[in-house]
Amino acid sequence: MKKRTITLIAGPTASGKSDFALKLAEDNDAVIVNADSMQIYDVLNVITARPSVEDMARVQHYLYGYVSPEKQYSTGKWLKDVAEVLKTVERPLIFVGGTGLYFKALTEGLAIIPDIPEETRKKWRTRLEGEGASELYKVLQGIDYELSRRLSEKDGQRIVRALEVHDATGKTLSYWQNWKTKPLLETGDLKKLLLLPERDVVYRRIERRFDKMVENGALEEARALDELGLNPSMPAMKAIGIPEFIDVLKGKKTIGEAIVEAKTNTRRYAKRQMTWFRHQLGRDWEKI
Repeated sequence: MKKRTITLIAGPTASGKSDFALKLAEDNDAVIVNADSMQIYDVLNVITARPSVEDMARVQHYLYGYVSPEKQYSTGKWLKDVAEVLKTVERPLIFVGGTGLYFKALTEGLAIIPDIPEETRKKWRTRLEGEGASELYKVLQGIDYELSRRLSEKDGQRIVRALEVHDATGKTLSYWQNWKTKPLLETGDLKKLLLLPERDVVYRRIERRFDKMVENGALEEARALDELGLNPSMPAMKAIGIPEFIDVLKGKKTIGEAIVEAKTNTRRYAKRQMTWFRHQLGRDWEKI
């Protein structure tokens, strides 16, 4: 029996991944599976550049816009959802996205970490809001120095994750990361493509795309999310454009200031993605 083809397409934001995947899917009668941690949320349609209704009508898409921003979602939960797709869908698959950790977990396995009680999560989110990421980074250095060396002192989300894991389990996140699940996909059977356009090309696309997002209702999307009254530390609240536009709604910024800031933050994010992909993905990824 012939094995179906599975293709992975990774790349920074605004690299043309979605259009590339769409054409490839049409040419090979394949379906597309989301590998972007922000495009899973049902409210974040415009601001995350999710595939359009028209594109999703052309090719079957999975794992897009199906999670409430009010819910905690993790790489582990994404893997469980992917496992269901692998079990129920028989056609060729194309995974596409910019979340490097999703691709690493898919092909290398994921650290087995016990569930963290909600009260522990709330405790550290509250401390993050009150003390700031830099102060909690100092706490982490005393608990898990090995991990702290790999994190930025401004990366509040990952710092809090490490602290809550240690708090709940009594063991460091570095310890748990040494225990991994079996990968869902065997790397030898995959076609791996990495889209890495020149940086100035990506930056120009970011400029044009963000202007289009504003025209298509990005501010209204931020308003809808803000009305949910979520904790600012929730992942969906950190999607680039959301904090900036919420500041507009609260009268802290003009729309012009928010757009400039969001474009700058998107360029910085794209730069980090490009650096990560170059250093973290193996040589078996074909750069195009």
